[in-house]
Amino acid sequence: MTVILSGFADEISPDPQAQFATLAAESISHLELRSAWSVNVADFTAAQRAAFRAMTGDAGVRVSAIGSPIGKIPVGASLAPELDRMRRVADVAAELGTAIVRVFSFFLPAGEPPERYRGQVIDRLGALTRIAEERGLVLAHENEKEIYGDVPDRCTDLITAVGSPALRATFDPANFVQCGVRPFSGAYALLRPYLIYLQVKDAVAATGEVVPAGQGDGELRETLAALRDSGFAGFMSLEPHLAQAGRFGGFSGPEGFHRAAEALKFLLNEASISWQ
Repeated sequence: MTVILSGFADEISPDPQAQFATLAAESISHLELRSAWSVNVADFTAAQRAAFRAMTGDAGVRVSAIGSPIGKIPVGASLAPELDRMRRVADVAAELGTAIVRVFSFFLPAGEPPERYRGQVIDRLGALTRIAEERGLVLAHENEKEIYGDVPDRCTDLITAVGSPALRATFDPANFVQCGVRPFSGAYALLRPYLIYLQVKDAVAATGEVVPAGQGDGELRETLAALRDSGFAGFMSLEPHLAQAGRFGGFSGPEGFHRAAEALKFLLNEASISWQ
């Protein structure tokens, strides 16, 4: 089994050249694009798309996925602007040569039962998925705090209810920990049939603090062993959040990114998983 390492390069620096330098130092040849020049990928102009494509080509870096903010809006917000934003993200994905776009399943009103919004979320995610189908993309739904798909049962329910191969799952162990879920024991088996991508960060259950892989309660060792045994050969994308973590992103700096990369590589070597 060989996996491909990637990472949210904007956790290194807003400057793409600084991002590429750190990726090269870590022997990581891919990045997950969330932002560059402090501009979110969903807001890139045509000129910025072309510039970033040229820069990645010059640096020999490829894009593993678009780390989009699609679906990180209130469930009651107007959907039309989000569909337009999805189309813009699809343009970026096409220009940068990736078919994977990370998405979310909408923030719910605090304190209200998630089940009340199930039909609405499925309809909205279905509309986004239809755009993905038209554009030859696969949406990777990420489990995230405060959205409908925050726990394993609802993540799986969304994917099966939409019922399209253009909607699959990405797996974030730290986010599960912060939702009171044991990632391997409580989530892995449910989501493995749909899993195409892994977001790599860990967290401490008692405090919610984000830590490098293997240093928290995210059951990374168990998850990696199971992925190895099942023949997973997709991307593992570092999302360290070691200096700053927020609702719409995080930051680690070059040193934090290095710590996160070393921790993941240690676990991969320990599990006899090769990487490139």
